[in-house]
Amino acid sequence: MQASRGAPSKRTRARFRGGVCGRPRAGPLRAAARPWQRARAMGGGKSTVYWDYIKIEEILALQAGIAESDAGLSNDEVMFITVHQIDELWFKLAIRELAHVRDLFAHEKVREQSLANAVRGIRRTALLFEMVTGHFALMETMTTRDYLGFRDKLSPASGFQSAQLREIEILLGLKIEQRLPLGHDHDYLRALRYPDGSESPASRRVEARLHDSPTLHEAIGEWLYRTPIQGSTPEQRCDEEVVERFLERYLTAQAGELAEATKLATAAAPGEADRQRLEQRYRQEQINARAFLMAEDAEPAQRRRWSRIRAALLFIESYRELPLLAWPREVLDGIVELEQAFVIFRQRHARMVERVVGRRTGTGGSAGVDYLDQTALRYRVFRDLWAVRTLLIQRSALPPLERPEVYGFVAGEGE
Repeated sequence: MQASRGAPSKRTRARFRGGVCGRPRAGPLRAAARPWQRARAMGGGKSTVYWDYIKIEEILALQAGIAESDAGLSNDEVMFITVHQIDELWFKLAIRELAHVRDLFAHEKVREQSLANAVRGIRRTALLFEMVTGHFALMETMTTRDYLGFRDKLSPASGFQSAQLREIEILLGLKIEQRLPLGHDHDYLRALRYPDGSESPASRRVEARLHDSPTLHEAIGEWLYRTPIQGSTPEQRCDEEVVERFLERYLTAQAGELAEATKLATAAAPGEADRQRLEQRYRQEQINARAFLMAEDAEPAQRRRWSRIRAALLFIESYRELPLLAWPREVLDGIVELEQAFVIFRQRHARMVERVVGRRTGTGGSAGVDYLDQTALRYRVFRDLWAVRTLLIQRSALPPLERPEVYGFVAGEGE
């Protein structure tokens, strides 16, 4: 093992050069190692150049907006257009990553080896939103008067008409009934059509995404539902009893921690009214925990399923050190990171708009900053992943793990 960290041996270097002891391999293998030569031959011998590969000239000709060219535009307007074009390119990458991750989890059996790939895609998407969020600082170099100099050109266009951003929301799992009204009577799909009501590339793109199922939220939910809890899986005969026993033991342990927290808090209370208020707050936390884990907010026919999904979240977070649960926990943490990045993007967008144009009505007729603020607060998809953090307890207080062999755990191995 020590030798593997040093320089490669002469024999190894020879094998990488072609054949054993430096002898070149046969012709077909040598040709296979040079695919770019075949590509050049097929293209008449033309070599690839940087500006052709990424279409530099075509890209640089796209910052004119509705004008013939950008020569007569202010630097502020060209910057505004360029920033939004870059954002749309980031959104394109985000959609590809999210669709890939969703497809990984859409299988009936999700291979453990694929979880690392999923985590990479999730965290890359979170980073993409951080990149987009960083653009708002550049937008804030405009003064209000700078922006007003070309703002009327946008009307009645709106950033809401970014079909790719709507696609990302749909792909994540945001439902139509969760959407806020834009400030007029038409639904959000109508805003994506041309002014005469005819279809647009944006409306077609979003309509297609609405029929692309499952969402990431649904795929993750199905995957979580199959999580072994205390060694038991949904198809096993006594699974419901095993899950219920785990939840009851967990709630008992949580109640013990809340009782200790109540003692500490009330001991420092300055008066009787404060003591009673604190006791009620901790009591309510315990009530909320049970209601959440028993899925009392779900439809009666779906409560057992959602209770198991939430129990799986709790189990993965609580026993995350187990080998079988280490990558699932990374998946969950990555999704929280992703949604957090999306929320911060929305909040930062609202502050940028307020700083540049105040709280005036948006170009598309929306309530402007108020609308943007509300989307940051209400457009949350993975609420259960956030909610379960309120219920977590100390490792020493966890219910004993049953059937540790299922999780690749070796008793007595230590931290």
